Amino acid sequence: MQNIIIASTSTVYGRGFLEYLLEDLKLHFKEINTILFIPYARPSGISYDSYTEKVKTAFSKIGKTVDGIHEFDNPIKAIQEAKGIFVGGGNTFVLVSKLYENNLITTLQNVVNNGKPYLGTSAGSNICGLTLCTTNDMPIVYPPSFNTLGFVPFNINPHYLDPNPTSKHMGETRETRIKEFHNFSTQPVVGLREGSYLQVKNNEITLKGELSARIFEHNKVSYEIEPNSTLNDLS
Repeated sequence: MQNIIIASTSTVYGRGFLEYLLEDLKLHFKEINTILFIPYARPSGISYDSYTEKVKTAFSKIGKTVDGIHEFDNPIKAIQEAKGIFVGGGNTFVLVSKLYENNLITTLQNVVNNGKPYLGTSAGSNICGLTLCTTNDMPIVYPPSFNTLGFVPFNINPHYLDPNPTSKHMGETRETRIKEFHNFSTQPVVGLREGSYLQVKNNEITLKGELSARIFEHNKVSYEIEPNSTLNDLS
């Protein structure tokens, strides 16, 4: 019954916030007038109010209104009564810490697994996987658990970057870091490039967008999947 968009990013180069997704979001939230926004990830330390205003501006272009979860006295009730949910990007550790602090993990799992439309971008996509352990973010706070929502049976690496053979940078590539992760954990990882997203609908997980995604499985050579491929067997 899930109805989820798991997007690598909120903004692609040269376009405004959520602009590249708006036509898809018209369909995703077609039965909904008001969306509950969870701004906990706070990109660059932005305030909840400022982040919510940015989201309101974007969704107004498709005739939707937005309420920030921080505006409610009871965030659990806000999620239970919401018609649709958007969890924005920022720092995944900050986001997960706040979700646990407000006892929202189980509530989010329940409502989204029962069909409430969900949009995640960046950190809000990271938490759709099994753990946050393949995020690109610095651990600036310490959540009580690395376990996340588990809407899909694998981990996600948003903003996935391919190795640049001409680069003089001597640090680890994304691929190196994901392979390092697989020395300690066995779940697959989906590297989502900018502008790509996963659509989870009617028990089917499909890659959407114009770019392929990179798939990493434990003790296997990584490989590409093309747009419109399904990932139901990836676990």
